[in-house]
Amino acid sequence: QVQLVESGGGLVQAGGSLRLSCAASGRILSINTMGWYRQAPGKQRELVALITRGGSTNYADSVKGRFTISRDNAKNTVSLQMNSLKPEDTAVYFCKAEVLGATLVLYDYWGQGTQVTVSS
Repeated sequence: QVQLVESGGGLVQAGGSLRLSCAASGRILSINTMGWYRQAPGKQRELVALITRGGSTNYADSVKGRFTISRDNAKNTVSLQMNSLKPEDTAVYFCKAEVLGATLVLYDYWGQGTQVTVSS
């Protein structure tokens, strides 16, 4: 079994910064793409940022230039540095990992989510 645990959410004023982290543990052979998604009240879950095992990144237009995704392959972790936060960034943030486990099959695993609230 694989678990993803996020940390780093909280309350911040507009213009401030937060750093989210996510650690994967369990029976992991390797992790392909890792990413962050978010879901605001009454809205669909949306992609925030993705990073491949090789370090290629992709960002939602709404966060480009403000957020930076990074990962540590040796530690099976992914982080999201969020700067210049806006009230519209308020959401529950989820990490996702595409994991190759002991069954040699790729599965998507999700974390439990961490709340980010940006006050105006």
